[in-house]
Amino acid sequence: MQLTRLDRWLRERFVYETHVYTLRLPAAVPPGVIAEELPESPGRRFKHRFILRSDAAVQALIEQLREGNQMFTTRVVDREAWYVPLIAPQGKSVIWWFVWVGVTAGVVFGVVHLGQLAWANPELRKNVTESLEILKN
Repeated sequence: MQLTRLDRWLRERFVYETHVYTLRLPAAVPPGVIAEELPESPGRRFKHRFILRSDAAVQALIEQLREGNQMFTTRVVDREAWYVPLIAPQGKSVIWWFVWVGVTAGVVFGVVHLGQLAWANPELRKNVTESLEILKN
């Protein structure tokens, strides 16, 4: 399903986080950065991972790495939080889901309201009961 602007904003703000991988620590790390040292294993190219959740912190860290002539790579991944599947279901739009729930609720409300109005009419109720009696006999 097509994502709306609000869906994309929700994902950027609450779901995505940026991982920056480097070989060595930079001179300074911006505030709000989670730094992890990756375990040694064969074939692993990077030793440090920085987890960032704001674009400003990402830009500041990348600027620090470029000034220090360090090799780095970035990856944007989904956070591991309980609310991620609720905000960003795989391949679906939450906003369109709410729109369809609203439309369905409106239609159900309209049908129930029309049913109440029809049942309040004594002439219609008399005709329905007579029809049911005819069908029973």
